[in-house]
Amino acid sequence: MLKSLDPRVTRLNLPEGEMPPAEPKQELDQFETYEAFHQKKEGTAHTYVGPVHAPNEDVAFLFAKEQYSRRFPCVGLWIVRTENIMVTPYAGDQENVYDLMRLEEPAERSEQPEPYEIFHLKKRGKAHTHTGRVMATSYQEALHEARTQFGEKGPIVNVWVVKSKHVLQSAEEDKDMWTTIPEKKYREAIAYKVMDKITKYKEENKTTA
Repeated sequence: MLKSLDPRVTRLNLPEGEMPPAEPKQELDQFETYEAFHQKKEGTAHTYVGPVHAPNEDVAFLFAKEQYSRRFPCVGLWIVRTENIMVTPYAGDQENVYDLMRLEEPAERSEQPEPYEIFHLKKRGKAHTHTGRVMATSYQEALHEARTQFGEKGPIVNVWVVKSKHVLQSAEEDKDMWTTIPEKKYREAIAYKVMDKITKYKEENKTTA
């Protein structure tokens, strides 16, 4: 048996010499990765805020709401499964990625045009922002339409393309969920009038000399 200065190793009763092969373990269940986009105020574009891991898109929505809408103003939220986002190559900060791409013939097309959401990254280090919607029968065609409609608006470092049907969007009638208390005085010590109570207690219990 293998002996060691560490008694924990000795207690394992491991055979000396070559170790026997380890038994295969079952793969761990991994949550899906989703990307979250929030809208800061009415009339503004949805902007990418970060990923969440969840078993399904409904739970991902709840996780994203908890994580990304508590500290910042938010009136809308979109959730997209990461694998449903088509990502273009990256260009330089002063380049337009549409000018560098060669669109290939799509392997699959839908029978009828369907809506796609387009997100642009204007500068490295910033966040992808929703630019608009196009109708197309494939991701490649959606990129072509996006280049025609939105591709001349200055440098564009990267583009994300998502089928609209793959976007879980917060409903207009559920806007009450974003209502928060504008003044969170309970977070500040000054909101708790403790000194008044201490002073009153001292006055009531002071002893005369």
